[in-house]
Amino acid sequence: MGENNEDASVISPDEETKAEAQRFKEKANEFYKNGNYDEAISLYTKAIELQPCAIFYGNRSAAYIRTECFGYALSDADKALELDKNYIKGYYRRADAYMSLGKYKDALKNYQLVTKIRPNDKDAKLKFTECQKIVKKLAFEKAIAVDENKKSVADSIDLSAMTIEGEYSGPKLEDDKVTEKFMTDLIEWYRQEKKLHRKYAYKILLDIKAYFMSLPSLVDITVPDDAKFTICGDIHGQYYDLLNIFQLNGMPSEKNPYLFNGDFVDRGSFSVECIFTLFGFKLLYPNHFFMSRGNHESAAMNHMYGFEGEVKSKYTPQMAKLFTEVYNWLPLAHCLNKKVLVMHGGLFSKDDVTLDDIRKIDRNRQPPDEGIMCELLWSDPQPQNGRSPSKRGVGVQFGPDVTQKFLELNNLYYIVRSHEVKQEGFEYGHDGKCVTVFSAPNYCDSMGNQGAFITLNGKDMIPKFTSYDAVPHPNVKPMAYASSFLNFMS
Repeated sequence: MGENNEDASVISPDEETKAEAQRFKEKANEFYKNGNYDEAISLYTKAIELQPCAIFYGNRSAAYIRTECFGYALSDADKALELDKNYIKGYYRRADAYMSLGKYKDALKNYQLVTKIRPNDKDAKLKFTECQKIVKKLAFEKAIAVDENKKSVADSIDLSAMTIEGEYSGPKLEDDKVTEKFMTDLIEWYRQEKKLHRKYAYKILLDIKAYFMSLPSLVDITVPDDAKFTICGDIHGQYYDLLNIFQLNGMPSEKNPYLFNGDFVDRGSFSVECIFTLFGFKLLYPNHFFMSRGNHESAAMNHMYGFEGEVKSKYTPQMAKLFTEVYNWLPLAHCLNKKVLVMHGGLFSKDDVTLDDIRKIDRNRQPPDEGIMCELLWSDPQPQNGRSPSKRGVGVQFGPDVTQKFLELNNLYYIVRSHEVKQEGFEYGHDGKCVTVFSAPNYCDSMGNQGAFITLNGKDMIPKFTSYDAVPHPNVKPMAYASSFLNFMS
């Protein structure tokens, strides 16, 4: 009798394990609520290792979505549903990850499953309805765009019909050209949160489109021995941090050339100001100011993450479509002195890609879901050799051996890429052969990271890094113009 009582009072190892897993989950939930998603992921992982269950996978999936690891989020949602097919949040997580990737049809299927399981769930019904609207809108736009002879937005714009009102006192093009004075005035005008006149904005877009159309997909750049050259990573609509780069490193000029490596827009709510500033400098110094396409220079990303909404708010839906046309002509990569390749994302799912293959890419389109154009914009390095499925759900993860083979094949020193938040704004990977630079400090006003830029010279091509903190900006929150869908994603 006494022995039985003693046994009843002892917690079984299984119960102890479950209790410890629960403690990890509760700690992870606290980190998640406070925006420390990496720590939350680490703790959810510990909970899963002790007790694999749908809720833990579902929670980690939500944290992966917050860190833009949409591929991992999808995998965790799938695992949660394998363990419990009635775990409703698994369908939600999967749908949210698909939405974040702009894969609206896949998202719609998952929201539809939730509405079938829970026909009275108002939240599920709302998400299903909103997602359905996006799918129908995109199908309609695709249908009317089928005509290959359809005039482009650029061809339909009549600048002569746009008048400059007498009360407009902002920056003015001189003889329809961007000048140094125009750029100085524009920077100050934007600093005061004022808007460039629509006629000048359209003129810049038409001119920059024509210029980008004349460029190859891979642009070769010569950096003289004694000259400084600067590479910046993601800016993401953080205009005041962009100005801080110029404050720290000097204004762009023929003696102070820059390369901005994609993701100029989205998330930050001053994307219009960023892109017109960058396009203005490109027109002013076409041979000393360079811009690469990022994964956010695309219609799907712009629709979700704010740029489309910001352009519509500050200008017109027509201009938002014109931006899409312009982005389709952005170069995909730059090669410095035939020794350093710079692209937004990273390397490839196969080993035989040459610089000539990149040159031959027909880039005038939306980024595809696979292939070398997609991988240039989306891929990420990993510490281990080989390749892995992308944590983002698009592109590939590539190891040090992949980088080394690519460099040897193309006779290069190293690659520079952006695309990932780094705590100091930069990171050396793959024995120094894969360099990441990210230039948006305190990304989304929440990550606490520094930004950085690279400077090098043509003589030794050795990258030097400058890190910096975020600067104050007007009280407009990130994602202020993002898709309303993001406001009620779980």
